[in-house]
Amino acid sequence: MTENKFVAQFTVTEAVAVQQLKDALPDILTEAFGTSNVQALWGVPLDKDSDDERIKVVLVKFLRARNMEIPVAKDMLINTLKWRKEFSADTILDEQFDDSTFGDKVGFLYKADKQGRPVTYNFYGGINQDKVFGDVDKFIRWRVALMEKGVKQVDFVNTDAMVQVHDYSGASILGRTANTKEATNLLIKLMQDNYPEFLSNKIFGIPKWGSMIFKLIRPLLPEATLKKFVICSW
Repeated sequence: MTENKFVAQFTVTEAVAVQQLKDALPDILTEAFGTSNVQALWGVPLDKDSDDERIKVVLVKFLRARNMEIPVAKDMLINTLKWRKEFSADTILDEQFDDSTFGDKVGFLYKADKQGRPVTYNFYGGINQDKVFGDVDKFIRWRVALMEKGVKQVDFVNTDAMVQVHDYSGASILGRTANTKEATNLLIKLMQDNYPEFLSNKIFGIPKWGSMIFKLIRPLLPEATLKKFVICSW
């Protein structure tokens, strides 16, 4: 069997840590679901005894997100599994969302880049913020559904991440409502906690004021994060 190309790129440290986390899957599943019965994450069955190398590609995401600290990565995985169950993330694509509120003017999944990574577009200018963010919980569910559409295109064999485009054309530095800020903060934390290492590149289309803000916060951002950012300003 041909080795998964992402697994082939593991360092020795990563390979050892992934195997230890994989061996702990029965305990992780029991902690998350009350039973060690195999459950799937992002379409990949978390089976300790399986030879499916996609499992390792999934597990290494949690380890990398937690600086290869196995106990912390284990807790993160448990919390993600619990959150997905409570949030009904596995069935969220069956939900219906109002296109007049959450249509293509707010965000959509558009094909893939040359490496086959799915691309999601998010728009922040020219939208009715009171309508889009009026119900914060509904917006969060819609945005998670958009993320899940992208994740569904990630097979952990040919692709292991996504590209996000954030377009701020027409957005005002002073135009954010209280609900917009709340939804943004909640969404950032949710994505960081439950979709680790899914971001290949994050492309920002921002006006001049956005570029100035980015220059101010740039020194505060980790180098690994900055490497994923592409800033397009005018």
